[in-house]
Amino acid sequence: MENIKHEILLGLTTTPASDWRGKVEEMKKFGIKKIALFPTFLNVEQRKELYMLLEELDGLEIPHVHLRAGDMEEWEMEMFEKKYKTEVYNIHAGRYVGEFLEKYKDKIYIENHFRTINEKQIEWFAGVCLDVQHFKRVLFKSLSAYRQTRYFLGKYRIGCCHISALPKIKNIFKRIAKNVGGHYMITLDELDYVADYENYMPRYMSIELENSFEEQLEAKKYLEKILNI
Repeated sequence: MENIKHEILLGLTTTPASDWRGKVEEMKKFGIKKIALFPTFLNVEQRKELYMLLEELDGLEIPHVHLRAGDMEEWEMEMFEKKYKTEVYNIHAGRYVGEFLEKYKDKIYIENHFRTINEKQIEWFAGVCLDVQHFKRVLFKSLSAYRQTRYFLGKYRIGCCHISALPKIKNIFKRIAKNVGGHYMITLDELDYVADYENYMPRYMSIELENSFEEQLEAKKYLEKILNI
């Protein structure tokens, strides 16, 4: 990895299987004061509720936010900037949320996915947000997208990243029983693949899992060990 200070952030995710209200309560229980925020599955009224819950946490820092495409509002960006001192954002390619984003474009990174991306979007924004699991799996989905992602990672700044689980065959029956995908970790070794990409790791590495914060704290320790952080 580059000679920079790396930090793994617990992720407050909001997918349907993620208990985001419960995660806020866990933050109080465990004294968690620093997270990455993924408000990507919440409409504006739900996000307002989430922000009100987060208001109860004194001294909270949110260095990385995954922007929700389509309906985020300017007041939210101002809140992240002024209250939570957010340093980096990411967004999905081709789905912008408003002209006001231009003010923040030097802090916004485009997430790689399973399809090719218009390079002009990467150039206009600050660079690439590496979703490590996407990069691991994309070779089996689209050779052209894999080659393009490798090209982007070599050419543009990697400003932030997402880390989720890479399902293992041994856990398939547990996954079926729980009805979960790669955003849920069954066993810690589903994170082993991340070590293959340590040279791409940016300053902030954000855990993107539906698992509880109690489980994410174990995942963070595990990742710190395999990445020598």
